Amino acid sequence: MKALFAVALGSLCLSGCLGYHIGPVKPYYLRDVHTLAVPTFENQTLLPRIEVLVTNTVIKQFQQDGTFKIVGDADADATLKAEIMRIDRSPARSVRGNVLATTEFTLAMHVKYSLIGRDGKTIAGPAQALGTTSFFVGTDVTTDERQALPLATEQLATQLVSQVSEGW
Repeated sequence: MKALFAVALGSLCLSGCLGYHIGPVKPYYLRDVHTLAVPTFENQTLLPRIEVLVTNTVIKQFQQDGTFKIVGDADADATLKAEIMRIDRSPARSVRGNVLATTEFTLAMHVKYSLIGRDGKTIAGPAQALGTTSFFVGTDVTTDERQALPLATEQLATQLVSQVSEGW
C-alpha cells in the first residue's frame, strides 16, 4: 500500500512539468524549418560595405541562439532575405550653453527582412528590426559614428534573431 501511495505521489508531483520543453521553442509555422541560409543583406544606404558587417553579426547571433543551423542556400529549409533600409544619426545631447553643438548622437539602423521557404513562398515577414546605440563626439563625427556601428549592429542582430526564432 505504501509503494502504491509513493508511486501516486511521485506521478502527481511530476505531472506539473508535462508541458515544458528543454531547448529552442520555435513558432508553429516554423516547425519544419531546421536549417537557415543567410545571404549577404542588400544595402540601401550610402554607407559602403556595411552589409557584410550586419550579415556576419546576424549569423553569429543565430549560431549563439542555436534555434536554427546556418547552412548554404542549397541545403537550407528557408532563406533570410534582408535589406538595410537606412541608418539615422540624430542629436541626443548638446553642449551646455550652445544648443547648436552636439556632444552625443543616437545611431539607429533599420532592417527589413522576410523568411522565404524552399519553395519560394514567404514563410514570415516582411518585418522590421531596429538596432540603436548612442555615441559621444570627439573631433571627428564620421570616425566616431563608424566606431558605434558594430554596437547598433549587435542590438539589431539580437532583435532580428529573437523575432525570427520566437515568432514575434
